[in-house]
Amino acid sequence: MIDVRKLTQAQIRQLGIEALTKELGPAGMARFMQQFEMGSGDYTRDRDQLLGDPTVAEIITQIKERRRHKENG
Repeated sequence: MIDVRKLTQAQIRQLGIEALTKELGPAGMARFMQQFEMGSGDYTRDRDQLLGDPTVAEIITQIKERRRHKENG
């Protein structure tokens, strides 16, 4: 086994990616890595700024309007 204390963070990351790719294949490795991607910003704040705090009735109205627009569009 490799002494990870002697490896740089970049080397550990590379070995991890290689191990995941070997076991899961490239697509499986990518799906696994997506679970741990760190986003930026404040999702809750951004969501609230974009969506506000609509009522259920407002959401239903918006859905109906979009469906009508799509049918007529």
